[in-house]
Amino acid sequence: MTGIYFSGTGNSRYAVETFCKEYSKDCRVLSIEDSEVKKAIADADTIVIAYPVQFSTVPKILRDFITDNKRIWKNKKIFAIATMGLFSGDGSGSLGRLLTPYGAKVIGGLHLKMPDSIGDEKALKRPLEKNKELVKNAERKIKESVRLLKAGKPTQEGIGPLYQMAGLFGQRLYFGHKTKEYSSNLKVDSSKCVGCGMCEKLCPMDNITIVDKTAVSGDRCTMCYRCINKCPKQAITLLGKKVVEQSIIEKFI
Repeated sequence: MTGIYFSGTGNSRYAVETFCKEYSKDCRVLSIEDSEVKKAIADADTIVIAYPVQFSTVPKILRDFITDNKRIWKNKKIFAIATMGLFSGDGSGSLGRLLTPYGAKVIGGLHLKMPDSIGDEKALKRPLEKNKELVKNAERKIKESVRLLKAGKPTQEGIGPLYQMAGLFGQRLYFGHKTKEYSSNLKVDSSKCVGCGMCEKLCPMDNITIVDKTAVSGDRCTMCYRCINKCPKQAITLLGKKVVEQSIIEKFI
């Protein structure tokens, strides 16, 4: 088994690392940004894929990775892990429907409610202890899911027509257009930015550059929220107007 992931603030990385560690000490875990990830996928029989749900669908960067490398998925057995701040409906199913046309077989799915990563929206914020509790609950779900997978009864969360309808009518029908293309809505407050370059280094899309000691964003944001949650001056926003709380997984484990 090999684990791969795309992660903004670490939730999905932590989830797949925990899953693979519980499954086998020999299980390797890589980011889709790793230069060796395509070879690791090609060499694996079973792959666990973790990602953060965005409006009940797959982030554009992960969709592009899958379609750009469509030949490597043939005959692969896939277990999908979807992490979310609140609700997804069919997070793992969305990934499965993307992979199936390329010859992959989705054997199971798991949904994990995790600390919300949208740092510039107040509505989804939770107290620190509640977020720590969410992570502990996720760890328990992971351990049980691994036990069932080893027993030949993999969990099926997010997979099937009822889950698909929940995802469609719960979010995708109204907000799905937000993830069809990369976003140009990332905003940098030049009065706060000090040009430290952290956001430029963190961005998986090379969408941010430092110009005249100020961060400048382009039109290829995949909405991962890395830069927003790690900017030392809280100078970057996307969906909201100001940073409410910066959340990364290390705060909650």
